[in-house]
Amino acid sequence: MKKIGLAVMLILLLTFGIVACKGKAEQVRLATGGSAGTYYAYGSAVAQILNEKTKITVSVQSTGASRANIQLIDAGEVEMAIVQNDVMDYAWRGVDLFNGQKINSFSTMAALYAEVCQIVASPASGIKTLADIKGKRVSVGDAGSGVEFNARQILESYGITFDDIQKQNLGFNASADALRDNKIDAFFCVAGAPTPAIVDLATNREIVILEVDKTHADQLMRKYPFYTRFPVPAGSYKGQNADVMTVAVKATFIVSNKLSEETVYKLTKALFENKATIEAAHAKGLELSPSYAVDGISVPFHSGAAKYFKEIGALK
Repeated sequence: MKKIGLAVMLILLLTFGIVACKGKAEQVRLATGGSAGTYYAYGSAVAQILNEKTKITVSVQSTGASRANIQLIDAGEVEMAIVQNDVMDYAWRGVDLFNGQKINSFSTMAALYAEVCQIVASPASGIKTLADIKGKRVSVGDAGSGVEFNARQILESYGITFDDIQKQNLGFNASADALRDNKIDAFFCVAGAPTPAIVDLATNREIVILEVDKTHADQLMRKYPFYTRFPVPAGSYKGQNADVMTVAVKATFIVSNKLSEETVYKLTKALFENKATIEAAHAKGLELSPSYAVDGISVPFHSGAAKYFKEIGALK
């Protein structure tokens, strides 16, 4: 009887073990950005919601952002990441930041929110339009950064090269400080608006946000399809009383091609069906929409994401 009882117990334990294994959540590692940045905060908020709404466990990692995240996916160290859609375009084609290194091991899941190309100028410099930047002292972001490429491309649409300006390579905070101290006349900043560095600058220094007009924006988008037109909303900064139209790139979820169609479908579906919860968790959730998610994307969608977007009519 003892032997029979032991055998029954072993069978039950094995059965429960099999059921437990079948019910175990799939693991997806999400690469974001620095722990003080928007990518990390947004990724953490979304991951918590995906964990609650699916049987997929999404764990968040703090990283060096876009370029590093693409390399992490390619190395198999993560399965999902937040990146700028222009940077992922460079990787897919093996140009600019990825010059000679083509990476096609990832696909698009969904664009999330706008990272606005803001060109900030000092009115005292005489700069009223982007065309006036020629010959001026201009910070174009850190050397080799995505911002520097954005600046080059935008200026190019106006027939201006880096040789036509007194180029400086400063980050956002350093650029704001330099403009405040009259060491530069203008700077490029690619980030969600309002941007803290510019908000702080505008509190004690008059600034102007320069427009990228429709003609030049259209020209830019024809050559670089990852851009979209987007406003810096009125009231973003002190003294800015009207929307200023410019262009933007997009913070985007990408996924490894190794993830199954079913997994990516579930993640995409949960993302959009829980928009209200994401909005409550992070301000950038307000920009989440299926139409925005598929517009201006030059890298193919993962089959799982495409399946969801086709179901709801966002993709044909």
